Amino acid sequence: MSFLRYGYITGPIIGAVWIFVLATTVAITMSFATGDPFRPTLWLSLATGAVLGLGAAWELSSRIKAAAIAAVIFVLTLVGFGPMVMETSAFNAVFAAGALAVIGGWSLTKIMEGCPMGALTRHEMEEAWIRFLTGLGYIFFTAIVLVPFYVMVMTSLKSQSALLQNPLDFSLDLDKGWALFRSYQELFADFNFGTYLWTSFYVSVLTVFITLAFSIPGAYAVARLQFKGRAAFSRSILMIYMVPMIVLALPIYIAFSVTGLRNTILGIVLIYPVTTIPVALYMLQGYFRGLPAEVEEAGLMDGLNRLQVIWKITLPLALPALASVSLYVFMIAWNEFLLAFMLLDDPDIFTLTRGIASLNSSEIPREHLMAGAVIATVPVMALFLGLEKFMTKGLTAGSVKG
Repeated sequence: MSFLRYGYITGPIIGAVWIFVLATTVAITMSFATGDPFRPTLWLSLATGAVLGLGAAWELSSRIKAAAIAAVIFVLTLVGFGPMVMETSAFNAVFAAGALAVIGGWSLTKIMEGCPMGALTRHEMEEAWIRFLTGLGYIFFTAIVLVPFYVMVMTSLKSQSALLQNPLDFSLDLDKGWALFRSYQELFADFNFGTYLWTSFYVSVLTVFITLAFSIPGAYAVARLQFKGRAAFSRSILMIYMVPMIVLALPIYIAFSVTGLRNTILGIVLIYPVTTIPVALYMLQGYFRGLPAEVEEAGLMDGLNRLQVIWKITLPLALPALASVSLYVFMIAWNEFLLAFMLLDDPDIFTLTRGIASLNSSEIPREHLMAGAVIATVPVMALFLGLEKFMTKGLTAGSVKG
C-alpha cells in the first residue's frame, strides 16, 4: 500500500469513488422528491472525480479549491458530461446540479485537507482515508434509515390510482391540501385505529410497571445480596432472553388456549413481561453494582431496613437507569408482533402491530398499510429521539464503579 502515500494517487482514487457516491445519492434523492429520472453515470463520475481528487490535492487555498471543484461539477452536470444525467425541468436540473456541486466541492476539499500533491506522511494518508470512510459511513447508514421511512411516508400520502400509475414516483401533489391525509382519516374512521393505539399504549405501560416490579428486587438481590447460586443466576439471566420466541410459540399458544388466556388482553399483559424482564434484570444489576455500597450501609446503620434502603436511597439514585429501562421496555412492548399475532383474533382488542398486519390484504389499498406503519413508528421514534440523551446517560452511568 506504499503507492498510496502520494497525493497524486490517493487524491484521484478517493475523488473518483466519492463523486460517484455523491452523484448516486443526489440522483436517488431527486428522483424520490420529484418523480423525474436522475441517473448517475459510472464512468463519467469516476473520471470527473479522479480529476477533481487530483485538484483537491493541489496546494491552494481550501476556499479556492472548493469553489473550483463546485464550478466544474456544476457545469459538467448541466451540459450532460458530468456525474449525473437528468431528464427533468430546467429548475430541477439546476437545483440538482447545484446541490451536487456544493456538497461535492466542500466535502472533497475537506477530505483531502492537509494532503499535498507529493509524498504523504503516514498520518496524512490515514487522516484522508479515515475522513473518506467516515463520510461513506454517514451516507450509507443515513440512506438505509431514511430511504425506507421516506418511501413509507410518501406512499401513505398518495392515492391508489397514483400508486398503480407509477409505483416508483414518490413525489407529492401539494395542491391536494388536506386530501393528502385521506388514508390516515380513513384508518381512524373505518379501521378502528384509535382503539389499536389505546390498547398498545396501556398494554405497553402495564408491561413497564410489571417488568420494573419484578426486575428491581431481582437485580438488587443479584447486585447486593449474598445467596447460594447468585453467580449462576446472574450469568443465566440473558440466556433466557436468548431463547428465540418462535421456539416457545407453540407451547405458549397451547397453554394459553387451554387456560382461556388466548385472545384476551390479560394474556398479552402476562406474556409480554416474560420477554422484557430478563433484559431489564441484566441492565439494572449492572447499574446497582455501580452505586456506592457505603451509602446504603449508612442507611442501614441509621436504622432503616433493607426495603426502606431500596425505596429511600437506591431507587432515587437509580432514576436515570430506571427511566432508560422503562423506555426500552416500552419500545419492546409497543413494537411486539409475534405474540400479538399468535394470541389475538378479536379486532376489538388488537394491538397496533396486530392491527397493521390485518391491513396487509389485497382488498385494502397499500397506502392504508403504509399509513398504519407511520402511525406505529412516529410516536415511539419521537419518544426515543426526545429522551435519547437521558436514555444514554442511564445506560452508561453504571458502567464505571465508584
